[in-house]
Amino acid sequence: MGLLPRIVRTAVAVCAAAPLFAAAPASAVVGGAPADAAKYPWLGAVGSPLFFVRPAGQFCGGALVAPDRVLTAAHCVALFRAAPGLLTVTFGRSDLGAGGGEQIAVKKVRVDSRYREGDFRGETVEHHDLAELTLARRTTRPVVATGGAGGARSGRVVGWGGTAETDFFNTRLRAADVPLPGDAACRRAYGASYDAADMACAGSAAADTCQFDSGGPLLAGGRLVALTSWAYGCARPGFPGVYARVAPLR
Repeated sequence: MGLLPRIVRTAVAVCAAAPLFAAAPASAVVGGAPADAAKYPWLGAVGSPLFFVRPAGQFCGGALVAPDRVLTAAHCVALFRAAPGLLTVTFGRSDLGAGGGEQIAVKKVRVDSRYREGDFRGETVEHHDLAELTLARRTTRPVVATGGAGGARSGRVVGWGGTAETDFFNTRLRAADVPLPGDAACRRAYGASYDAADMACAGSAAADTCQFDSGGPLLAGGRLVALTSWAYGCARPGFPGVYARVAPLR
């Protein structure tokens, strides 16, 4: 989101090639208010100790769906498949810079075989943007339930990061309630780039995801229904956020 897509492509590419790197941003929450990580014990900050420009090395979000499995966006971790040990998931931090919580290494990265990329006005379009991280050890933290949005008209997004397209420095967890305007809204905005088979539409000019929220949750009815994926900017009028629908990986 923002002036760059909701991804860490540059960060990941350089990380795969060198021990130190600088990064392009992923995504975070516009609108809403500070949130307590204790209310989202299954929420993980996906990162790498090499990504020193962010506390906990965070560049994406993820959701614990089994004691040793985290769902996140494929575009966050695809280039780590050959080196999963460079990734960590940190749970339980309301502020990434405050320390504490639980940090677990990753031992395996599995990306949906249908994952592919396109383009919309210079933003990267992510299709089947799902990946599963296998943790190096199990955790006793609660897991989040997954499911469909049903008839819900609003959802909730949670994540660390910027509160506007130009904000790359916030590290405080935030949550915002976002409208679920339906697939037609994203078809009007993005045309053929939006595929309702694997994407969901959420957000408005008042509340959206942005820098450093990729892979983080879209919740409806207390269930994880989709993951932050891509959009044209952050909270731009007429361009809702696009999310990867939670589904079994292939």
